[in-house]
Amino acid sequence: MSSFLIAPSILSANFARLGEEVDAVLSAGADIVHFDVMDNHYVPNLTIGPMVCKALRDYGVTAPIDVHLMVKPVDEMITQFAEAGASYISFHPEASEHVDRSLQLIIDAGCKPGLVFNPATPLHYLDHVMDKLHHILIMSVNPGFGGQQFLPSTYDKLRQVKQRVTDSGKNIRIEIDGGVKVDNIRAVAEAGADMFVAGSAIFNAPDYQQVINDMREELRQAAC
Repeated sequence: MSSFLIAPSILSANFARLGEEVDAVLSAGADIVHFDVMDNHYVPNLTIGPMVCKALRDYGVTAPIDVHLMVKPVDEMITQFAEAGASYISFHPEASEHVDRSLQLIIDAGCKPGLVFNPATPLHYLDHVMDKLHHILIMSVNPGFGGQQFLPSTYDKLRQVKQRVTDSGKNIRIEIDGGVKVDNIRAVAEAGADMFVAGSAIFNAPDYQQVINDMREELRQAAC
């Protein structure tokens, strides 16, 4: 994959002025707006729904919106987020009764489909759906809360996913979410990731552009 993409998670943004926050991170050099959608059912937290996605589109955000569904069931939310303006939609295989059907639903809605793997979720769910995937999202924390520490076991999992993508011959992005920051993003890239979700590492910093620039410099060194 030729380029690295940085996707700030609005889970850590100031929701009282969300449009301005999204403008600020995009102006600071971010590529994608990441949505962590939690339902207090599949994961122990409740966050945002499709209305927030539509509100950002109506506000004027044109960057890709990457929706990570931590919900069960998933199919109705896929449809609603697609209608609200999502660009990429991913879900957890454990949360869908029919993984292939849910992926096809995303494709039919005109969005890019992804599959998400929790730290303890085996990769065999990839065996029969690689031809449908735009991206594979590897969770480097257990889902449900922001601000967690990166799990070191993720590095080996990333390498396994990278090998699967290479073997498939497909052009599939490998996304990472959880505890990504300046001091580990290079190692994460070297293990195989090319799309990086970062929430608190960016939004909790006083200068978004400085953090993103520092991340880009680490990624540049990983690419050397």
